Amino acid sequence: MKSILVLNGPNLNLLGKRQPEIYGHATLDDVADLCRAAAGDVTIRMEQSNHEGQLIDWIHEARTAHAGIVINAGAYTHTSVAIFDALNAFDGPVIEVHISNVHKRESFRHHSYISPRADGVIVGFGINGYAAAVRQICDLINAS
Repeated sequence: MKSILVLNGPNLNLLGKRQPEIYGHATLDDVADLCRAAAGDVTIRMEQSNHEGQLIDWIHEARTAHAGIVINAGAYTHTSVAIFDALNAFDGPVIEVHISNVHKRESFRHHSYISPRADGVIVGFGINGYAAAVRQICDLINAS
């Protein structure tokens, strides 16, 4: 099972259009291309939803379909115990990614429900953080 699920939460479908001064001009398609290039022979499944339950369903499916998860849960990072619980039911590595440096933004963004489950957290490197996360998970799953 050499595949990675890359999950994107609310508003990331507007990447490149919404607040480009914070998130840049790259689109989610650009993120997908970057992840696939970083993955080498590992398959990438890229998903985005504005709905918490859909993200949870994909995490549940990942238990039998994917070796690792890269997740940018968007605003759900700061609010969703349900996503945290779903990730706790996943046995593989999880890397949390944020395009902006959330620690330089509003104080409510400083807390993450995802981080206690994550094997690593990447913030503030733009979309390049996704590639770093994919490479790290590839290293972990290829070593096992």
